[in-house]
Amino acid sequence: MPIAAPTGAGCEPEDPAWQLPRPRPHPLDWPEGEPGRAATPWMRHRSTRADAAAHYRELGGHHVPGAAATEIERVLVDGDDAVVFGEIRQTARSTGRAYRARFALHLTFAGGLVTRHHVYEDSLAVARAFDAEEPGAKADRQE
Repeated sequence: MPIAAPTGAGCEPEDPAWQLPRPRPHPLDWPEGEPGRAATPWMRHRSTRADAAAHYRELGGHHVPGAAATEIERVLVDGDDAVVFGEIRQTARSTGRAYRARFALHLTFAGGLVTRHHVYEDSLAVARAFDAEEPGAKADRQE
């Protein structure tokens, strides 16, 4: 299923986007009032097919190609809903730091399209990997 495939593993950013319906609120959910962080620009509200393609393009552009893996541990399906549990392993391009982040991906399908794509992940692990300062540097300054 291309929507769950890691970017750079034979999946183009536009591949998952075609599965999203035309304008639909929040298919890639992030609070609208939260613009995201400069270091992780793909983490922001998305609502169109073009937004979805941009999400995967930005995600791929901020990670080291070939230094990624996704482990799917379990898939639960109930009617039109599916939840995927697993772990991603990536390397931040800007810092060179590798990280692991557990995730749950909630997908809803209708008419052959993905109408919901909510990712719940260890965003602290992601933020730490992209933090320009070395881990622990802030704590050292505060002592």
